[in-house]
Amino acid sequence: ETVEANQIENGYVRVIYTRGIGTLGLNPFTCGTPQTIIIAATISLYPESLYDEGMPIVVASRPRIPIACLDPKIKGLNYLNNIMAKVEALKAGVYEALMLNCDGHVSECTGDNIFILKDGRMFTPPLSSGALHGITRCTAIDLVADLDVPTSEPNLTRYDLYNADECFLTGTGAEIVPVVKIDQRVIGSGRPGPVTKKVVKAYKELTKISGERITRR
Repeated sequence: ETVEANQIENGYVRVIYTRGIGTLGLNPFTCGTPQTIIIAATISLYPESLYDEGMPIVVASRPRIPIACLDPKIKGLNYLNNIMAKVEALKAGVYEALMLNCDGHVSECTGDNIFILKDGRMFTPPLSSGALHGITRCTAIDLVADLDVPTSEPNLTRYDLYNADECFLTGTGAEIVPVVKIDQRVIGSGRPGPVTKKVVKAYKELTKISGERITRR
């Protein structure tokens, strides 16, 4: 109903649950009836040209919040940690920053999961690194498997990323975004790689089919 009210055919839907109206303070039990907020809109996180040419990113100096402090399986609206890293990216002249955890391992970007291809194998950080268990992350793993490319989830370092053959980001709003530079270091050929292009194409076909099914309902 929200999609129809906003006349959205190809867009983005976000569902938010809250505890409801309450008093000032940190006690959540003062809130009344829980509420649901549904946002249906169009969204464009990155310029369209970056999907064709690939995007540069930087590694943020600010680490990801440790799992022991805030479990990333909880997708809340506490984005301050991500926003501070995003500011670093914007100050560096790029749109996205990669966040490491407190152990120095790759976690995720400010709003996207990250994948790299090396020697015919795909790698993405484990959830234990502090990465979000993203829906598009899971979809990308399935699409890569359909290409007969094995995916594993080891702890990754900046060295692994710098020496990758290909790299891309995944996110519900961003979809699949090729990465061609990290900290000014060129990844692979400096252009979106062949496997990345196949994943992008497969994802577009998948979302188009899903959208047509929803429209027919």
